[in-house]
Amino acid sequence: MERRIVLQVERGGIRVDKYIAEAVPDLSRAAAQRLIDEGRVLVNGATVKASHRLEPGDTLTVEIPAPAPVEVAPEAIPLDILYEDADILVVNKPAGMVVHPAFGHQSGTLVNAVLAHCPDLAGVGGELRPGIVHRLDKDTSGLIVVAKGDVALRNLQEQFKGREVQKAYLALVEGHVSPPTGLIDAPIGRDPRARKKMAVVPRGGREAQTEYRALEFYAEHTLVEAHPLTGRTHQIRIHMAFIGHPIVGDPVYGFRKQRAKAPRLFLHAARLGFRLPGTGEWREFQAPLPDDLAAVLERLRRD
Repeated sequence: MERRIVLQVERGGIRVDKYIAEAVPDLSRAAAQRLIDEGRVLVNGATVKASHRLEPGDTLTVEIPAPAPVEVAPEAIPLDILYEDADILVVNKPAGMVVHPAFGHQSGTLVNAVLAHCPDLAGVGGELRPGIVHRLDKDTSGLIVVAKGDVALRNLQEQFKGREVQKAYLALVEGHVSPPTGLIDAPIGRDPRARKKMAVVPRGGREAQTEYRALEFYAEHTLVEAHPLTGRTHQIRIHMAFIGHPIVGDPVYGFRKQRAKAPRLFLHAARLGFRLPGTGEWREFQAPLPDDLAAVLERLRRD
């Protein structure tokens, strides 16, 4: 379905492509430039170039065409499968892999890889997200469970919704966390100052809770275990930044100048516990810290 968005410009002097990318969360700057080139962006009723700078009071109209039908193709990408039965797969996802196809990521995703492993997965829970119950950020490594059928998918969705699933993440954060254990209870919503980001917001946010405990202290950092009790976008990253201890290597919510040389976001889904959909048996799975992150801790221990 085509969308039409009308915006009243409040801040002037900004390029129109940049303004659209900031104002419309699901559009990148490159996507905005394509819409401008196609004549789908009007400023006060007239087409403009991407370099056009807006004035306060301008009326900006953006027409977003309906997405073209997408067929997700199986791809023979190696998977680190920790457990498999007739109902589910438990996969240790590497950092850098997107979970499901989306704008700008049509191939090379976890879904593409799983479809090659389980061809019957197509159609389970949706065309673009077959079998996907929960997600991990692209740069987050670790455990994710995939349902192989609709019954298993609904069962796992109910467990997640009922907060029965136990999730534990390892994160290296800036500074010494104090107190060493705690519960962060702070609602999360769109950042009013940067619409492509999420943030703790005083009004209009969704309930978000994260338990944490410090595992190891270093000179300027802390290794923490975080347990998200809810499942909001970027929840652990936002909550740790909110209490003044952003995750090392986080390009969005972290410090601009990193004091620990991490190769990427230091966030790893280390443990996952739930009831097997087929039997009801409680099982917990663990994924060791990847070598690139383990090497960061070894350096900190030597310092």
